[in-house]
Amino acid sequence: MKKNFYWQIVFAFLFIASFTAKAQDPQFSQFYANRLYLNPAFAGTERCPRVGLNYRNQWPSLDQGFITYSASVDRHFNALSGGLGLLAMRDESGAGSVTRQDISLMYAYQLNITRFFSMTAGAQVGYINKGVDWDQLTFGDMIDPRQGFIYNTDEVPGDQSKGNMDFSVGVLGFSERFFGGFAVHHITEPNVQLTTGSPSPVPRKYTVHAGMVIPIRGLGGIEKGTISPNFIFQNQASFTQFNYGFYATKGVVVGGLWVRHSLSNFDAITAMFGVHMDRFKVGYSYDLTVSTLGQDPGGSHEISFILNINCKVKKASYRTVSCPNF
Repeated sequence: MKKNFYWQIVFAFLFIASFTAKAQDPQFSQFYANRLYLNPAFAGTERCPRVGLNYRNQWPSLDQGFITYSASVDRHFNALSGGLGLLAMRDESGAGSVTRQDISLMYAYQLNITRFFSMTAGAQVGYINKGVDWDQLTFGDMIDPRQGFIYNTDEVPGDQSKGNMDFSVGVLGFSERFFGGFAVHHITEPNVQLTTGSPSPVPRKYTVHAGMVIPIRGLGGIEKGTISPNFIFQNQASFTQFNYGFYATKGVVVGGLWVRHSLSNFDAITAMFGVHMDRFKVGYSYDLTVSTLGQDPGGSHEISFILNINCKVKKASYRTVSCPNF
């Protein structure tokens, strides 16, 4: 009971602070299983339709953790010289008392620079909405030092939800074995303020990502598997994050190990396992939290499912990107 009371106070404080502070975007550890969320320039980098579903449960040991869902679909169109993508996301925190919904459409134009190197440039337009259920919230003036939350609050409820348009761009370059890109999300820093006072913009986010796929060959030069080292850098407002690790494949099995940290805090180690078939891919990852939170939050669980839909493909004048699927 004492632990639950402690975390109720913490989340009450964090919620009040969130109205005036610049919040981070939700994050996924399986970056390439959610490519459109990472960079809009990935739209249509597969020949045929690609459907992705992602679920993340962060800090499940806490009563009021964070749960994030996303769904996406994209494909290449020869007539458009590029690809179209649709991405929807929902993030819930504080047992669903605070929510965020995003939906966006993106287009990525592809250009073959040389026989071996191609680039895509993507643009994304969407709508972002932040909502709150005021009846579920607790505030500091409701707390009795001995009995907990027993008083009524004097806080005046604000808006139930606030939405705004959102714009992002990205570029991607890739060859048969190398890929790298840069994206800027929330270019106009949309305001999702729910209370009176200072605006509450979604801060601009910068992402740089790069990696390569190295084949592992056996006798006779036959490819036995691959190893793919990767690096992802993200900056949003005053928060800077580094992610680096690798994926390894052998047959239909994929494994991965990542490290995540900020400039001042070593955050988590992520282990991933997946199965990669012709038509679908399923992955599971676990983030082991190594930062100090005062109570074991239970890490983070993430599940991804990708379905590649067969389609008739004419002789293609474009290339597909060879990057990890998780």
